[in-house]
Amino acid sequence: MNPKFIYIFRNLSKNNLQIQFMSTNSMKLSLIILTIGISNLSVAQESKETLNWYNGKGPGMETEKAYKMLKKRKSSTVIVAVIDSGVDIEHKDLAGKIWINSDEKANNGIDDDKNGYIDDVHGWNFLGNANGANMNEACLEKTRILRELTAKFESVDPETLSASEKVEYKLYMKVKEEVEDELKNYTSYLAQLEMVNRMIGQVPAMVGSAMGKPNYTLKDLKKWKPADEQMAQMKSFAMAIATGELTDGVIAEQKKSIEQMVNYNLNVDFDDRAIIGDNPNDFKDRKYGNPDVEGPDAMHGTHVGGIIGAVRGNDLGGDGVAENVSLMVLRAVPNGDEFDKDIALAVIYAVDNGAKVINMSFGKGYSPHQKEVFEAFKYADSKGVLLVHASGNDNADVDVNPNFPTSMYSFQSEKLDLFLTIGASTRNSKSMDAASFWQVLFSFGKVKRDHKAHLAAPFSNYGQKSVDVFAPGNEIYNSVPQSDYKSLQGTSMAAPMVSGVAAMLQSYFPALTMHEIKAILLKSARSYKGTNHVKPGSEELVDFATLSVTGGVINVKNAVKMCLDLEKSKAQAK
Repeated sequence: MNPKFIYIFRNLSKNNLQIQFMSTNSMKLSLIILTIGISNLSVAQESKETLNWYNGKGPGMETEKAYKMLKKRKSSTVIVAVIDSGVDIEHKDLAGKIWINSDEKANNGIDDDKNGYIDDVHGWNFLGNANGANMNEACLEKTRILRELTAKFESVDPETLSASEKVEYKLYMKVKEEVEDELKNYTSYLAQLEMVNRMIGQVPAMVGSAMGKPNYTLKDLKKWKPADEQMAQMKSFAMAIATGELTDGVIAEQKKSIEQMVNYNLNVDFDDRAIIGDNPNDFKDRKYGNPDVEGPDAMHGTHVGGIIGAVRGNDLGGDGVAENVSLMVLRAVPNGDEFDKDIALAVIYAVDNGAKVINMSFGKGYSPHQKEVFEAFKYADSKGVLLVHASGNDNADVDVNPNFPTSMYSFQSEKLDLFLTIGASTRNSKSMDAASFWQVLFSFGKVKRDHKAHLAAPFSNYGQKSVDVFAPGNEIYNSVPQSDYKSLQGTSMAAPMVSGVAAMLQSYFPALTMHEIKAILLKSARSYKGTNHVKPGSEELVDFATLSVTGGVINVKNAVKMCLDLEKSKAQAK
């Protein structure tokens, strides 16, 4: 998974909206709106409404109230592994929060602790080589599959294939069609973006002419009542420009991400493992990587790490959920789909080095080494380590279309116990979240501004069996590299909320097992069963209970209360 952009564009072909604008001189423009399902993208700056909302009351997790309940208790440090794009370990808001391998001496070129990783003081980078070079761009998994199967099936007669080969051939044809279709679409989108760029400069004049007021203000624009639907859409476009939601910078960022899709993610000729030099299909080939845990692009991982454990109460940015936490950094998620091998080895490393929680804010549609990944997860489960996974941002039902890795592979008889899959919730306020804004802006009125109904983030995946619970994942203001801060969104932001809560509970209630903590996380979630909310990716109102196992949103105050009650009952039973 591309930690920044892959979910923005996945399945875009079925989500795009054709928009037409007509100017006074009959100029017509048809454009593809690329910002439907914005996720893990800087979409807003911090405001009084968004700063730390996820730790507050209402749709927040009531973290602050939980800490008040614990003010007389001491806590112990809990290690949380962050398997991600890398983390800026020098970020001022992560000071004292980065895990240190006390058995390893930094930069001496020796594997002091004899664990197979040289100078792994803060974790390990599975996307680099011994010379210090790092992979950043990567293919999607289906592109890798297509590359591998093309040589085998490109010129064959399918009628001559054996039964097992026909299964493989069917996969080949499927990924071939998907990759070719997406390449065609993204190439077209690049041309469309050029038109959008021109519109940014032209729309204000068009609107000014229609209003009869060339030098209109934002207040004027809000009061203006267009005569027809087409001009109403023009007003929405102008509002987006006037409020800074649509700028040259936003378009440039979208263009950059599409070019990444074309040049790397969907390019079968791009060897995305060349820098590392290992065999990604050989899980015994483990002598690769380097100790550079930040890597060339640590925005996503730094934001995730900040959500889990940024210093609380220092007024520098958003507060972390867990106060006494140590972040182990495992770089294994490139700008593209992660490799199964890297994820499996990262999980094993985390377990062997003392992590109690592993955050996994990544995912992909194909997984060629499912059993090897499952074995790593089973190992974590056997050691009492909780795995927390983001459900994904395709606004899809993952009961039907899994987002890998998953707690339930086809070869399993039952779900892994210590594995949670997290959907993203919103602050559910009167102010519209960014993704909903874009849907309304380019929907010709089909998406209503029913703010109270949008508890599940519009981009979030869901599943009554596969998604365990929701957590805040929209408009999350927290740390990014260079000691900076941005507001990002995605289920990638929701997963570390839960990782942070799990670490916090383990920190204050060390006698409780992670199995007990996991059960409490689910049982204590604030229930929205019986209330109707918009199903992500649609206009349909559904019972929130149909979107996850619990039908709820994580609530720290309730969880702490249950931990206190369980602790008391255990003491009484002795």
